[in-house]
Amino acid sequence: MSLSGLRGGWYSRDEAIMGTSVRVELWSEDGAAGESAMAAVMAEMHRIDDTMSPFKPGSELSRINRDAAYQAVAMSQPMYDIISRSIDFSKLSEGAFDITFASVGELYDYRRRIKPSEEELTRARAAVGYRNLMLDPLARSIRFARPGVRIDLGGFAKGLAVDNGAAILRSRGIANAIVTAGGDSHILGDRRGRPWSVGIRDPRRPGEVVALLPLQDVALSTSGDYERYFEADGVRCHHVIDPGTGKSPGGVRSVTVIAPDGLTSEGLTKSVFVMGVERGMRLVESLEGVDTVVVDAAGVLHYSSGLLDRGPQSGR
Repeated sequence: MSLSGLRGGWYSRDEAIMGTSVRVELWSEDGAAGESAMAAVMAEMHRIDDTMSPFKPGSELSRINRDAAYQAVAMSQPMYDIISRSIDFSKLSEGAFDITFASVGELYDYRRRIKPSEEELTRARAAVGYRNLMLDPLARSIRFARPGVRIDLGGFAKGLAVDNGAAILRSRGIANAIVTAGGDSHILGDRRGRPWSVGIRDPRRPGEVVALLPLQDVALSTSGDYERYFEADGVRCHHVIDPGTGKSPGGVRSVTVIAPDGLTSEGLTKSVFVMGVERGMRLVESLEGVDTVVVDAAGVLHYSSGLLDRGPQSGR
């Protein structure tokens, strides 16, 4: 859809892909070129979904989960790269980020409000741990160290998707755009003379924001305990799982990370969520070009030093 006619305007397109809302908004001097660029981004989103979805039996990820406990499974280069990158984040976060959380995560059903028993958790947690992922760079293959291991790329794949989408737009000469997949976005340039203004949702007040971030040429990711959850015995069971406990961390309500690329912002978002405010902030402050906004369990906002210098606008 064009906001300014057939030439020299803003164009946008929305689709439901990867189980979430995907949106591309861009400025193009040529309407046909803009529409073609958005179509190319959506095609890449579908490709990633077809490859990395844990719900599609024919996906490459499903094949890995089905066979890797019994034999080495050859992978495409993109799959090898993203799993390798996930292990880097596992090491950086001291295990707070770990795609093998799915070994426990598959026991939760958020729609049916089902959570595992303590006995089920104990058994499943034995399969959690990135050291159970044995990569062979020469054969470009993966094998699980034990039965029961499962991996889920979850939002990490969305970080890759927005990065790839932005790269496609850049290769086509698009200089001002935003590519969004759920809580992940990659921003190109600015809004032609002013920054993109991105709101951070209030975790407990739908429709309201706790901060507005003026951004350009960055990626950002947000994870909140309000996305997929249910209440059980006074405890909120949500989609972010602590690999160490197999349960949802309760120290924060939402985490937003701003970084140069979507894989970094997404990996760190999950890491900080599990690590909590103090350890998570310490990690972010140790990394160049990375910032975060955390809403803790009491609803208090915490900003990294780079954002305090930048001056985010309060949404309250």
